[in-house]
Amino acid sequence: MVAQAKPSMNAPDGVVIEAEGLTRHYAVKLGLFRGHATVRAVDGVSFTLAAGKTLAVVGESGSGKSTLARLVTLIEPPTSGTLRLMGMDPVAADAPARRELRKAVQMVFQDPYGSLNPRRKVGAILEEPLIINATMTPAERRQRALAMLTSVGLRHEHYNRYPHMFSGGQRQRIAIARALMLNPRLVVADEPVSALDISIQAQVLNLMMDLQEQFNLAYLFISHDLSVVQHIADDVMVMYLGRPVEHGPKQAVFERPRHPYTMALLAATPRVEPDKREKPQIVKGELPSPLNPPKGCTFHTRCPFAKNRCKVDEPAMRLVDGRLASCHFAEEIAAAQA
Repeated sequence: MVAQAKPSMNAPDGVVIEAEGLTRHYAVKLGLFRGHATVRAVDGVSFTLAAGKTLAVVGESGSGKSTLARLVTLIEPPTSGTLRLMGMDPVAADAPARRELRKAVQMVFQDPYGSLNPRRKVGAILEEPLIINATMTPAERRQRALAMLTSVGLRHEHYNRYPHMFSGGQRQRIAIARALMLNPRLVVADEPVSALDISIQAQVLNLMMDLQEQFNLAYLFISHDLSVVQHIADDVMVMYLGRPVEHGPKQAVFERPRHPYTMALLAATPRVEPDKREKPQIVKGELPSPLNPPKGCTFHTRCPFAKNRCKVDEPAMRLVDGRLASCHFAEEIAAAQA
């Protein structure tokens, strides 16, 4: 049945988004006379995210992070599974309800130099979402844009300047302000600080945390940098070849990882304090082709702990020491690492 009601801005228990068994598959032509193959870019992702909380999604390039972002922002529909925003299924919703849902989910992109139109002034960039999606007078739009500039730490005189007149950190502040113009409930941040100088990253992260508290935002924060994730996340979901391999509270995942892939990512993260440096984890080879992922556990071809069972049986996500992990031998590996 097609949904007719507008999305509720007060979902039960403050839940903004729920995903269950979410998948996104692509058919790829292999070449002349070779047929097609299926790329399982996202292959069974489940999570719940409440207002005021941050879920960080981490993993190597090709793990499915950005595809998941496109599903959550309704750019692409899922192949299967369930996605609910503010209690509504956007796939089943009618056009007006889907428009309301799209306003409630906004995105901050990785490159602050490429995400802003260089031909338009900052004021016009900020007001464009209001022109398209809201009924406001020019004076009201200007006032809203000026207020949002103040919220992200910029001055009113910046309203009439062009993007090339700003630094990378300032441009990302403008991009964040644009994402907040429609009062969203969920912000998807796809590597929002990876293109910035290290000295600016902390400032932008602190700004995002302040805005989250001010507007009670939910963040889906996509990153490959675990030091950044540790600063901002409440929960962490580690993905490998389109599948989550570990998912739980930040402290549990960082202090007591229970999947070999998470251990390898943490070991590769630079640490200043000697007592916090992880022992090196030997990960063999490169990320397998998503056109032909390994059978059984998809990580077994690179895992130093793999056994024969890993080559045959695909491990299910199960509760291990206060978080979910998909490893047949999570308990044994944890005991060996102690």
